[in-house]
Amino acid sequence: MTGSGNDFVMVDARLSGPEEWSAADMRAACARGSGVGADGLVFVGPGSASGSARMIYFNSDGSHAAMCGNAALCATRLAARLGIAPAAGMRLETDAGVFESRCLADDRRAELRLAPTEPPHPVQGLATTHGERRAVLGVVGVPHLVVLVDDVEAVDLERRGRALRADRALGPPGANVNFISPGTRPSHWRMRTYERGIEAETLACGTGAVTAAMAVEGWGLGQLPTTVITRSGQRLEVSGRRTNGGLYDELWLSGEARLVFRGVLT
Repeated sequence: MTGSGNDFVMVDARLSGPEEWSAADMRAACARGSGVGADGLVFVGPGSASGSARMIYFNSDGSHAAMCGNAALCATRLAARLGIAPAAGMRLETDAGVFESRCLADDRRAELRLAPTEPPHPVQGLATTHGERRAVLGVVGVPHLVVLVDDVEAVDLERRGRALRADRALGPPGANVNFISPGTRPSHWRMRTYERGIEAETLACGTGAVTAAMAVEGWGLGQLPTTVITRSGQRLEVSGRRTNGGLYDELWLSGEARLVFRGVLT
């Protein structure tokens, strides 16, 4: 399946669970050129209660991640397609918590409601360079560093993304790095992502788009709802509101969740 440029090998967990897969198996399935080719491997099965689904996500290097926004959108669409949970609304259980999700009338899109979230914050001691105007760190399932630049197309993403992803100021886990710059409309922002666990640029990042939208509002450069244009050219829509307590609530992410093909891995 593809989600705005992120591609995933999706596995029906009723037939094959993560305990049957080694990290080497996952890397082989996700390898481009010799395997299916994907940013990650996603297991989708029944949740703990009726009407719920369970998603377990692994990066293409075989490492486990608690959450992936675009994988969650794809898992929602697949759970409905497999009859695991209703398309109109389901509880999606992940290792980052339980979320409400649903398929949209457009059969290629889905949306996910995220938990109340702290706004991103500046990072003391972060080694930014010329042209990187501002940077904040937020956690939406996994950590994201959002870096404001004049033009994302001018960023040497492999070099700068790799350096910032492992900057000591972010702590041992590091973070995904999302570079953003203004789009063609006030509510539109362009984004490029260097993703940990893949250790390269990916064409989209759902939870990164949510973090970026909050950062833009926090900087006073825009308001929610916000449209994030991914490297693939697909759009991710982020809506929500800032509460009196400072958290972001009613956070919704909507984006592509499209089945590309079905097959059997041997």
